Amino acid sequence: MATWSLGPITVTRIEELLGPANVPPDQYLLGYDRALVDRHRDWLVPNHYAPAQDRLVTSIHAWLIRTGWHTILLDCCAGNHKNRPFSPRFHRLETPFLERLAAAGARPEDIDIVLCTHLHADHVGWNTVLKDGAWVPTFPRARYLFSRTESLYWDATQNPAMRSDPRREAYDDSVLPVVARGQAELVDGAHALDDGITIEPAPGHTPGHVMLKIAAAGAHGVFCGDAIHHPLQVYAPHWNHAADEQPAEAALTRRRVLEHCAERQAWLFPTHFGAPHVVVIKDAPDGFAARFIAGRDG
Repeated sequence: MATWSLGPITVTRIEELLGPANVPPDQYLLGYDRALVDRHRDWLVPNHYAPAQDRLVTSIHAWLIRTGWHTILLDCCAGNHKNRPFSPRFHRLETPFLERLAAAGARPEDIDIVLCTHLHADHVGWNTVLKDGAWVPTFPRARYLFSRTESLYWDATQNPAMRSDPRREAYDDSVLPVVARGQAELVDGAHALDDGITIEPAPGHTPGHVMLKIAAAGAHGVFCGDAIHHPLQVYAPHWNHAADEQPAEAALTRRRVLEHCAERQAWLFPTHFGAPHVVVIKDAPDGFAARFIAGRDG
């Protein structure tokens, strides 16, 4: 378990899954060119590319963020026992995610805020757990923050196109129970959580996708959700992920995130990068480059 510090704020990675993607690289990243992998093979293997399987390595993890005022859990992975036939990697999992959270020193009742950058299945799953045959909020004291645009997009009562989309099941079992318990808070535009901690729109992967920015004691961090999926996209920001629902907007947001990180020397905390998971973005002659930053153990 690794922890990073941004001034007085600590960030701990809580792992759910780590390993090769279940589709070939050209189905994971659209526009994929193997020549880029060959050029960067020395650092891609083994943490970001598995040559034996010809698969990109991806992580599914949450970020536990502790400030002087709040304990925040950002993106809640896929969850246990969730029915996800549309995504075999996340279907009916049984992982020790909550035990790993406890090992990081946080019980469910210690979480003050849950923020989901968007409402895909691998970002909302631990919002709820199965109890006596019903889905109930995992974090009983938390305010769950969702983008209003995102919620309206996935809510079949507001967006009829979702009625036939099987992915909507994640909204039904991992978001609506939170709403029913009165723990959901819908946010619009930029939204401040703490001094120096803001939620900002980052559309493209989904219409209401958001990111979290931290500025504390001269340190900067960006939690980009799925605006960037794999470190290869630092070098090829025009490559979209196959699940980007608004590809042109996704590419614009990705470049904007990279430019911000390079300009502010902000550490980038993605949700799907392999070890060591966190990078600094630098300007390079042909675009951008990434330098990984290892967290401290424990």
